[in-house]
This record gives sequence, C-alpha cells and structure tokens, in this order.
Amino acid sequence: MLYNAYTIGKRKFTFDNPYVMGVLNVTDDSFSDGGKYNKVENAVAHALEMINDGADFIDVGGESTRPGSGGISADEEIDRVIPVIENILKEKTEVIISVDTTKSSVAEEALKKGAKIINDISAFSFDPKIVDVVKKYDAAYVLMHMKGRPKEMQNDPYYDDVITEIYDFLFSKLKELEVTGFSKIFVDPGIGFGKRIEDNFEILKRLEDFKGLGYPILVGASRKSFIGKTLNLDVNNRDTASSIIDSVAIKNGANVIRTHNVKNGVQVCKLLKELT
Repeated sequence: MLYNAYTIGKRKFTFDNPYVMGVLNVTDDSFSDGGKYNKVENAVAHALEMINDGADFIDVGGESTRPGSGGISADEEIDRVIPVIENILKEKTEVIISVDTTKSSVAEEALKKGAKIINDISAFSFDPKIVDVVKKYDAAYVLMHMKGRPKEMQNDPYYDDVITEIYDFLFSKLKELEVTGFSKIFVDPGIGFGKRIEDNFEILKRLEDFKGLGYPILVGASRKSFIGKTLNLDVNNRDTASSIIDSVAIKNGANVIRTHNVKNGVQVCKLLKELT
C-alpha cells in the first residue's frame, strides 16, 4: 500500500521506500545515551553526523521516556531542546526536525523555531492542547500507543490481544484527529512502551495489520530492552540486533525506522530496496 505523499518542510515524502529517523536525546537519563548529548555543541555535532550519514529526520528529545522515568517541567524541556533546534537549523537550514514531546508549550516553542514534526508518545492524552498547536503550524504528527505512563508502564503490562487492542486505540485516536483536519500523521504501535517481550515480537510479526489504519507506520525498536533481554546484551551492544529488527519491520510494512545508529539504518534501507 502506498500512502498519500506528505510535504514536510520543503521535502516531499512519497513512502515508496522507507525513511530513517535519527534519535537525538538531549537528556541526562535516557536509557541508551543519557548524558552523552546534553551539551548543545555535542548534540548539534551528533545531529550533523546523523544528517551526513543519511538521516531523513532528526528526532530531538529533551525528556527521557525510559521505563521508570518521572518527567521534567516544560520550562526545563524547552531549555534543553530549543538551543539544539536553533543551532542545528543554523548549520543545516533544510533538515527536518522532529521533537519528541507530550507538552503543548514545548511543541509550540519547537515549531516556532523551525521543527516540523511532533512525536507524541501519549497520543495527545497527557496534554490535549498539543493537537491545536500541531494544527496551527501545519506540522506532521506521530501518534503512538502506550499503556500507562513511563514511570509505571513496565509494571506487569497485560493484553488479551495486543494487536487488536493497539489497533483499536490508534483507530479511535485517528478518528479524533481526522475531525480536526489533520492529514500528516504517522502511526507508531509503541514498541517497548507498556509491552512485554512477547508483545513486541508479536507487533513486529504482525506490523502489516496496522496498514489498515491508512497512515504511514513508524517503528522505534532501536536498542530497546526486549532485544537486550532476548539476547543477553547490554545497551551498548544492541546495534546489530537492532538492524535485524529494523529489517523485519521494514519488510513487514514500516515506512520509517527510528534509530540511534543512522548509518546502519540507511544501509538496511538500501539493501532491502535492492531485494524487493
């Protein structure tokens, strides 16, 4: 299934091939690279490296959403992400920046400064005003499924039918967004967000089911704990396994892979293009 093309910034996305979103955590406590890019100059240098490696989007996150994280204030999140956005765009005016936030005030400041996508893990349930902000700036929006909140989401999550429950949740949320006139939406089944190990693998195996929602699918499995627990790997040694997972995700319908290792992600996309 080919989706309608999206124009984001000055670029047209046709979804006939998969795209790569590079992860840029400007946090102290993210599960993979917390503290590594919390200085503006380090964050910008890493963003430029990912752009040079072929990233289609840079996803900037100022608040950790790892299991057990408690959150920060909007002001602190703004202080973390806005200087990074400004300095990336100073270096590369055409880059498409996504901001990983659940807060309407953070989204507003980021979009004002030139971000083009809001990646909201809460599916606008934490701060419904975020919908109005995204609409105001004609931004793209990532709608993700999560059970619970990051602080407690991995405390014994349970599903009778994980695919049906995620599908129904996303379907319901999409209907709410469509009424507002939203058009540039990505759906994300939320691997690792309130999911058991077996749930994550079931999502990947049945990813194609989510094509029925009618929107491009984004998958963020990079370095997540279900990989580490399955293979007994610490977070610094999960990139090869993450590439394998991304390959399966693309083969099963993912249109965007969100990854810490952009170089690997781009290679995966190029190889799979030759194999189709």
